[in-house]
Amino acid sequence: MPSPIPASRLLPRDIYPCVDIGTCSSPLAKYSLGTTLTVPVQRLHGKVASRLWSTVIHWKELRSLQPAGSGGFGSVYRAEYRGDTVALKRVKKCTKNQLASRQSFWAELNAAHLRHRNIVRVIAATTCVPADFGDESSIGTVLMEFVGERNLQQVIYGCTEPLGEQRWLRYAADVARGLRFLHSHGVVHLDIKPANVLVSSEDVCKIADFGCSLTLDRGCEVRAIGAHLSHVGGTYTHRAPELLRGEALSPKADVFSFGVTAWQLVTREQPYAGDRQHVMYAVVAHGLRPSLRDHPGFGSPRGRLCAALLSRCWSAEGRCRPTAEEVLLRLEELLLRPEEEEEVVVLRPEEEV
Repeated sequence: MPSPIPASRLLPRDIYPCVDIGTCSSPLAKYSLGTTLTVPVQRLHGKVASRLWSTVIHWKELRSLQPAGSGGFGSVYRAEYRGDTVALKRVKKCTKNQLASRQSFWAELNAAHLRHRNIVRVIAATTCVPADFGDESSIGTVLMEFVGERNLQQVIYGCTEPLGEQRWLRYAADVARGLRFLHSHGVVHLDIKPANVLVSSEDVCKIADFGCSLTLDRGCEVRAIGAHLSHVGGTYTHRAPELLRGEALSPKADVFSFGVTAWQLVTREQPYAGDRQHVMYAVVAHGLRPSLRDHPGFGSPRGRLCAALLSRCWSAEGRCRPTAEEVLLRLEELLLRPEEEEEVVVLRPEEEV
């Protein structure tokens, strides 16, 4: 759960709600039931982009709710809505920090105006919930496309089926493709990990769960948010050193998290063992990273090249990491590379494995 950071960090200035917000159907204003809203988004390359997404949920057309998962954020249900299978997410109210709960809900909408094959699509979002659908512990509901029953966490650790080189490279490329798109629209996810990547029935990966995300200031690559940054939500095993130190962030924080996630795809192991505080300290102070040595997944020619890429992704300094676009280009090269082709890999000092 994110810390109580200013709401303006979560949404553009012309969208974010006031702190003392009441029940409403939209982060913008109160609209009558059944309306849709064109949500303005930041100016990109001199042009204003916009997307339609509904600011209400037609509850009478929502049927067959079935529990699909739960966690610290709240609960997810599978349901039928207007003839389609959808996922309904109820964001839970944290009694200790209600402001953080509300900001987590609004953060879920940071990518609501975006449409991409590797991003879970938001259909509607509301804080207006009828009594028969109500839950006192919920502060808002997000209706999304239903991707499937699996996420990468389950694929990596819960399945006995093989996860061959071509398959994990394709999964990694899907995640990198989604990140490239998010970053091009000024959105940083800040909680990339296997559990937040859903896998569709077509075996396509889609980035989900934007409750920790931020929208960068217009025209800025990096934004410092001071001491608040060290408390931004996310999973400590995947968090970039600059976030652990409470420093400025950039999209390169997601690239670091991607590196750890891709390592899990290759090895099907946990990145670290030991006490949480010890791991966080070691990542910052001693450069602790998941091991790239003595694992068969990194023994092939493509595996060795991937190991070199991952070591760049989790460089201590963000400026030394590749962009999501550079990561994707490299992964696409590896996907096209014949598996039997041998190559001597010469690593720069910072890429040693």
